[in-house]
Amino acid sequence: MSLSPIKERVEALEQWILANPNPPRKMPWIALYRAGRVIYAVARDVINGQLTLHAMSLVYTTLLSIVPLLALSFSVLKAMDVHQRIQPFLYQFFEPMGPQGIDMANKILEFVDNIKVGVLGSVGLALLIYTVISLVQKIEFAFNTIWRVPQMRSLTQRFSNYVSVIMIGPLMMVLAVGITATIFSSTVVQTLIAIEPLGTVVLFLSRFTPFFIVVLAFTFMYVFMPNTKVGFKYALIGGVIAGVSWQALSMLFASFVAGSARYEAIYSSFAIGIILLIWLYLNWLVLLVGSSLVFYIQNPRAISKRREVRVSPELQEQVALVMMWMVCKPFSEGKATPQQEQLEEEMGIPAEVSRKISDKLIRGGLLMLAGPEGDGLVPARALDLISIEEILAVIRTDEERLVRRLPKVLPDDLSPLPNCSDTRTMAELLKPRRD
Repeated sequence: MSLSPIKERVEALEQWILANPNPPRKMPWIALYRAGRVIYAVARDVINGQLTLHAMSLVYTTLLSIVPLLALSFSVLKAMDVHQRIQPFLYQFFEPMGPQGIDMANKILEFVDNIKVGVLGSVGLALLIYTVISLVQKIEFAFNTIWRVPQMRSLTQRFSNYVSVIMIGPLMMVLAVGITATIFSSTVVQTLIAIEPLGTVVLFLSRFTPFFIVVLAFTFMYVFMPNTKVGFKYALIGGVIAGVSWQALSMLFASFVAGSARYEAIYSSFAIGIILLIWLYLNWLVLLVGSSLVFYIQNPRAISKRREVRVSPELQEQVALVMMWMVCKPFSEGKATPQQEQLEEEMGIPAEVSRKISDKLIRGGLLMLAGPEGDGLVPARALDLISIEEILAVIRTDEERLVRRLPKVLPDDLSPLPNCSDTRTMAELLKPRRD
């Protein structure tokens, strides 16, 4: 059977998803169409290997950092004598690995108990904190890659934000567990439990408490980790989907481990190590896929055939002119300053393209950030001092100064930039000139 008809149908479906001139205009078809676009983009990223590569990298870092991470987190909980309440979450994580997973959790807790943070000394404590921060830094790098964020947090921000989350995060989980237990043990709830069918509903919800905490943990990661603004509602949608996926994956992986006796026969004592690597990889993959899902839900304009958009000089110049127009027009009319994200949404192109252009216009002294939150764009000078020629010159500027490295082989009238209306051919240019 020829593959050409199948290929044509796949390309037609891809074209319908990405560039449909007549998208659905009624519910629920609008929601299904948007969901299909998001699923397409996430599946494309997974197939391209970007997410899987970051997941594998985080597995290696996790193996090095898990004991120091737990030791640093448990040190705060031990001081408040509430560290026992966080242990069920650790057992829940290793439970899909079977009895050996529970044994591994016990050994990790034993290692953590043997680490005395207070007697490590300044050098030992610094190494402990560095190991943990390196893990969180790699997580942020993976999230920033997904969100097309070019810059990491500053060094001071990393230290303050990472350490505060590592210390306060487990405490917030314990607090959530305590509040939940208090609510379910209150007189009002106990009265409701005695009334059917409310009692069945309350007991049913109580069983889902660990799931709700997992969803909140995913949501927090999606909001906090990328070095950009993430809408809470989008992060919550991703947290719910990732939480459901994680629960389903836990059950499937538990079934896999239960039927993997032949792997133990082949790998002997190494089997639990291999199972641990697979389980860590799947967990990181779920987390990163959820982050990619949140990104495309919040930024539907970023959905394209390729993850890395091919940016042409024509596109850069047209985006710069359109952006300057959309910024200068409301400024001249005395209207509110347009926000950068709002402009990116209205322009209808992937955000990473327009963000690079706006950053270049800012560096070129044509635009500047303003507004209460510093996310608005206004002209950096009077409008009668901004010319089209200067806008194009800023976009064409070689900021890295790599042009200087090129060999000096071009005629003088072709350097530094020829006119687009130049109709001379290469044969004419290479013809020996008569002095």
